[in-house]
Amino acid sequence: MIFESTPLVGAFTIAPEPHQDQRGFFARTFCAREFGAHGLETTYLQSNMSLNLKAGLVRGLHFQRGLDAEVKLVRCTAGSIYDVIVDTRPDSPTYLNWFGAKLSEENGLAMYVPAGFAHGYQSLTHGSMTHYMVSAFYAQGSEGGLRHDDPALKIAWPMEVTDISEKDANWPLIKHLP
Repeated sequence: MIFESTPLVGAFTIAPEPHQDQRGFFARTFCAREFGAHGLETTYLQSNMSLNLKAGLVRGLHFQRGLDAEVKLVRCTAGSIYDVIVDTRPDSPTYLNWFGAKLSEENGLAMYVPAGFAHGYQSLTHGSMTHYMVSAFYAQGSEGGLRHDDPALKIAWPMEVTDISEKDANWPLIKHLP
């Protein structure tokens, strides 16, 4: 695996190193030893997937607070998405900065999302599918979110946003957060 630092402290993109032959390829997508050697989370308690029927839809930006903060390892297994992370750690030098990368079934990239980050994505194709591993159990009382269109973030989504859940559309603007 090839670990590439992003401009946000502690976040990475991770590319597979496929071994190819006449049958296709084989590649590792997770190895506790390699993740540990990079100082990254090695224990995941949940594995989730989502199907995104339409291009342009946005899911997120979500995070868990406090002791329920979670690390995510996100991959697109069908189609493509534009994956976005926002550093919400007040003491971080990259606080409220965002980073986005295209994850697709073709490029095999994964996004490593540290605890204390908000995460969301836009489906770039009809029928995209994501799979992500999560280091903590979901805790509804610790859930939070940021608006995808918050003017303080200025996220440059690659497509017009065609669909978003009511909950995600109604997260408070950053200027209204405690």
